[in-house]
Amino acid sequence: MPVLTILPEGKTVTIAEGATLLSGLIEAGVPIDPKCGGNAKCASCHIFVHDGRKTITKTTREENERLDQIVGVGSKSRLACQAKVGTENVTVEILGFSSGF
Repeated sequence: MPVLTILPEGKTVTIAEGATLLSGLIEAGVPIDPKCGGNAKCASCHIFVHDGRKTITKTTREENERLDQIVGVGSKSRLACQAKVGTENVTVEILGFSSGF
């Protein structure tokens, strides 16, 4: 199973292939609150994916539209509720302005 590494703490958790990054973050005890229930409507789970971007699912039109509406988006931006893990390890960074860190 792939390993999800969460920065800046360096926490790690194994995550099932096909699971969302959000589910891995929640399992790892990250205080992230998806206000929309994981439906790409609020962007409260905005993260940066540093490693493993090629193994997670592609960004959907709906996710891109939401990302276009928020501040602080970069080339590594994803909504954790929409990005599903593939077969390789993934490293993400939790953004202080989106999760309360």
